[in-house]
Amino acid sequence: MSDKVLQYENFINDVLRKDLQRVLEQRDGVYEKIAQYLQLKNTIQILQESGDNELKTEVDLGCHFYVQAHVEDSSTVCVAVGYGFFVEMSHAEALRFIEKKTKQLNVFTETLTKDSAKIKANIRMVLEGLRELQGLADGPEDGRA
Repeated sequence: MSDKVLQYENFINDVLRKDLQRVLEQRDGVYEKIAQYLQLKNTIQILQESGDNELKTEVDLGCHFYVQAHVEDSSTVCVAVGYGFFVEMSHAEALRFIEKKTKQLNVFTETLTKDSAKIKANIRMVLEGLRELQGLADGPEDGRA
């Protein structure tokens, strides 16, 4: 019986918890992409409201090294569309793209959230099975999975 208990404990720690961590990290990455698109949307809206095509900004060269940049015509922007590709779009096109892309990413985050809930439920189920195998009484709920 102790071999079976050890096998279940290893399954929880080596498989289920790692799967849960991977799904949650993936979801966090998608949330970061959504935040970047929303930041671009806000910037485009500010550009549209100002009505001025000239733009002074700072550009991150990497490792938080910034240089000042002067854009003479900001009527178009380059938008990351995925897989390392960028497309030059007008403000209206970019806003439409951002709206569709954020909807798609939100649906994906919902899927990842459901997947994480399923993994947490599986962890709880295996823990309950372990408790039964070991003949332990129901312990206090600690809320962790």
